[in-house]
Amino acid sequence: MYQYKLTFALEKNRLPRELDRLIVSFLKASAQAVSQEFYEKLYDKSKSVLKGYSFSYYLPGAKFLKEEIELGSNSFSLFFSDVDQQELLMFFNGFQCMKYRKCPMNGNSMSLLSIRMQPLSEIREREIVIRMQSPLIVRNHHTEDNTDIYYTCETEGFEQALKENIRLFLERLGMDISTEDFSIQTIKGKKVVVPVFGRPVDASLGIFKLTGSSRLLNILYQAGMGTRRSAGHGKFEVIG
Repeated sequence: MYQYKLTFALEKNRLPRELDRLIVSFLKASAQAVSQEFYEKLYDKSKSVLKGYSFSYYLPGAKFLKEEIELGSNSFSLFFSDVDQQELLMFFNGFQCMKYRKCPMNGNSMSLLSIRMQPLSEIREREIVIRMQSPLIVRNHHTEDNTDIYYTCETEGFEQALKENIRLFLERLGMDISTEDFSIQTIKGKKVVVPVFGRPVDASLGIFKLTGSSRLLNILYQAGMGTRRSAGHGKFEVIG
């Protein structure tokens, strides 16, 4: 198992607050650089496509202003992983095509400078301690009236809603893995409000203990957990 570390150079040391839109656009361009078939497999607007990837950022010296993020340097990093290893390889080819290409963004631009492969150690235990690298979004979607209820580590029903999010994710991937023995325990967590395509959403950050089968934990390690994973949420690192 492994992930990619992408390092970007910026013309100016600023990024938009809606960073999810920027990176999703970059990922779409990377997929299209591979082939139109690969792009349509992931981003066909005529159907809802579940993604197996997630990503997080390292934003050095970040100051979150009203309309933008001011960085302490003219660079930032993106960490990208995918439970589908073939898809991960395809994205690597796409990222290679995007290297040094200037991507404009509101009077600024970013360019991909390097792609590094980083190993992810296989999880063999049933209990691990994790740190969220990107906000964990947990929701209960009501199809009857198309409304959402969001849960954080500070609200009742958080664990059960997350377990259901994971169950649905596995079901749509066609993976026959039980979530009955999955649990999450907050060690040091907090509620945060994050923008998701311009809409404020309740989420969680911090340190948590996960319990479950090693197979399930390894899938979550690569794909992230919760919802909005493919927009840069739910990615974690194992710290114990």
